[in-house]
Amino acid sequence: MRAVVQRVRSASVRVENELVCEMGAGLLALVGVGRDDTFETAEELARRVVNLRVFEDDAGRMNLSLRETGGSLGVVSQFTLYGDARHGRRPSFVEACPKERAGPIVDRLVEAARAHGVSVVSGRFQAMMDVSLVNAGPVTILLDTDKRF
Repeated sequence: MRAVVQRVRSASVRVENELVCEMGAGLLALVGVGRDDTFETAEELARRVVNLRVFEDDAGRMNLSLRETGGSLGVVSQFTLYGDARHGRRPSFVEACPKERAGPIVDRLVEAARAHGVSVVSGRFQAMMDVSLVNAGPVTILLDTDKRF
């Protein structure tokens, strides 16, 4: 799985002008599921995201995690994170997980993050979403459970 994790002051997701979710300060994770990912992969990514130390402590150092700050986590599925544009101008998505398997894996990620005691909101799987956010920092971290980066 891959995630683009952004530290935010707030975020929201709309589908066809309907507010699907909104959150205050915390992390927004744009999440892509790869074709070989499993429920275990989702649990690993959840653990990594909720424990990612990107919030400042009293000394101003990024030393605190989402769990320690009490912030929220927003999860938005984004299969395009597996787009491969190395061979031309049109991305290939052959590494992305088929939607029938990807949806339950994203759901497991949300459940696993909640099991860590974090408040979680999520977008709508497979919908065309309008995602709004206010970056804090900005701080943006790339995570990949295959440790490609």
